[in-house]
Amino acid sequence: MPSPTPGRDSAWTVFLVFLRLGLTSFGGPVAHLGYFREEFVRRRGWMAERSYADLVALCQFLPGPASSQIGMGVGYARAGFSGALAAWAGFTLPSALAMILFALGMQHWGGMPQGVLHGLKVVAVAVVAQAVWGMMRNLCPRLPHKALMLAAALFLLALPSAWNQLFVILAAALVGRWLFAGQATPEQLPALAPMDRRIALGLLVACALLMAGLPLLASASGSATLAMIDVFYRAGALVFGGGHVMLPLLQAEVVPPGWIDNDTFLAGYGAAQAVPGPLFTFAAFLGTAATGPASGWLGGMLALVAIFVPAFLLVLGALPFWDRLRMNLSARAALTGVNAAVVGVLLAAFYDPVWMSAIHGPADLALAALALLALTRFKLPPWLVVVTTAALAGLLPLIGG
Repeated sequence: MPSPTPGRDSAWTVFLVFLRLGLTSFGGPVAHLGYFREEFVRRRGWMAERSYADLVALCQFLPGPASSQIGMGVGYARAGFSGALAAWAGFTLPSALAMILFALGMQHWGGMPQGVLHGLKVVAVAVVAQAVWGMMRNLCPRLPHKALMLAAALFLLALPSAWNQLFVILAAALVGRWLFAGQATPEQLPALAPMDRRIALGLLVACALLMAGLPLLASASGSATLAMIDVFYRAGALVFGGGHVMLPLLQAEVVPPGWIDNDTFLAGYGAAQAVPGPLFTFAAFLGTAATGPASGWLGGMLALVAIFVPAFLLVLGALPFWDRLRMNLSARAALTGVNAAVVGVLLAAFYDPVWMSAIHGPADLALAALALLALTRFKLPPWLVVVTTAALAGLLPLIGG
């Protein structure tokens, strides 16, 4: 594994790296953490393992799309604000464009073969397994860490919910503060992303002002376009737990007013499972397919930007304060507990929904094992493993038939 390289890159370099991830990162937010860790910690050495885990921990606390926020944080660390935008654009645009095209041509698109869709779920098993194992070795080196990890995983498997994830992380911080006191070494940690705290505070204030001001502007102006922007901004600012959790919120906001019918809503949500990148790009489909407010590709882009703006403001606004906090000895001990719990959160998600939705028989298990072997033993690039596994899964029904 290369050592972390603190140098700066161009925004273009960041964009190209994230564009490749945006084209190949299937499997949802948990799998994205695996792809990111492989790319930025192991392959490129852009970030130390512990720094990456701290960034993941921060994004677990914040509302919005965690994997996209991690990408923005990495992009900012490499190339400033333009790097954060480049990371978002590269990771998001492939799936957003696919969703816009699907909305525009839904009547003529037959959909992706079910075998290929299932293969994408199977390869996610291998990606997440690799991430869980690697993070467990680095972040859970001793029995107390492993016990905290298992406790977090078992609790979430027994009581799964986005709020319980937040509870587990907060509880792990308290336990870690007591359990790992005196073991922290903050002087060895590079800053995640240096930034003037006044600028960061301005970003957080802007996020709050938009949250309060957009509903007032939409109501006062009567603008359908502003109303749509308000709906998607609030979804991005209030949803904890990732893209699946936003489903009921968006359904309640866009279906009853007649912007989109329920069948179209569910068809778009199904299509969102088939594309790489963040599930929040479902907003691009809804904005494109909407009939009441701004629609078409422009509506899709407006909805897409609106749902991601809070994520951008929150993660970059929080980073310098998080940097300062994690350097504190007490906070470092708490974060040691949080990092172990984050591995537990991933372990629970690995079982349900990743494993449960993908492994239905010996053939699925064999395919997942081959994908894991390709990633770990032969060190094949993740995008190649994704494409090959999906293709093999698509061919299996034909061979069996």
